[in-house]
Amino acid sequence: MVKGQTNWKKQDNWGIKEFISLMLIEFVVVIGCIKLLVQPIYSHWFGNDLYAGTLMGLTIAIILMLSVYFVALRPKKVSWTEVGIRTFAVRDWKTIVLYSIILMAGAVIIVLITSFVGNSWENSKTEAMQQNVTFMTVLIAFISAAIISPIYEEIFYRGFIYRWLRTRVGFMGALLLSSTIFTIIHIPTYNTMPVNFFSGILFALAYDRTNSIWPSVIIHGLTNGIMVLLSTLA
Repeated sequence: MVKGQTNWKKQDNWGIKEFISLMLIEFVVVIGCIKLLVQPIYSHWFGNDLYAGTLMGLTIAIILMLSVYFVALRPKKVSWTEVGIRTFAVRDWKTIVLYSIILMAGAVIIVLITSFVGNSWENSKTEAMQQNVTFMTVLIAFISAAIISPIYEEIFYRGFIYRWLRTRVGFMGALLLSSTIFTIIHIPTYNTMPVNFFSGILFALAYDRTNSIWPSVIIHGLTNGIMVLLSTLA
């Protein structure tokens, strides 16, 4: 039996200290400090929310990935397979395609419903891109939404957070709690929160079903990328 693969849903190498440490890094360092202090600096430098938002996403990705490594992996002398970075079966492509379709359809339905109560789907990066649609702006938005965000978010929120909860509160508890955390971190973009929660559920389900983080990364990236391309037509 390969450690971290067969029994990953029942046991892990971490305790409450690692969980609290990573939660503090996310909510205090990333949200409380980086987003409040660094993001305005990036916006001032670039004078463009798309460029500033993309650099912000890259900054957060670096911080969270380093945090996972130095808090959860290196001290326990375990590899990245512990947070789901492992191969998946060819048959899992069926799950990827099915969940991607469900997510896209569900997101459209949620957006239509929330639009009736006055919520808007747009965010600052999307609006900045739409104001100047060029190959470069679309490419930057696509890289940010379809590559950078899916990789670090899935490793952090599903690979570590969902797994940690899965071994302690079970499948349903981990599904709901990890998706709630994933939704909360998107504040203040309240208009996207219902879609974020729905997405978090599907991403965790994909991870749980395939035993690999890559299917959820692909679903996340594919649907985000399609949204970016569709937004250029709006």
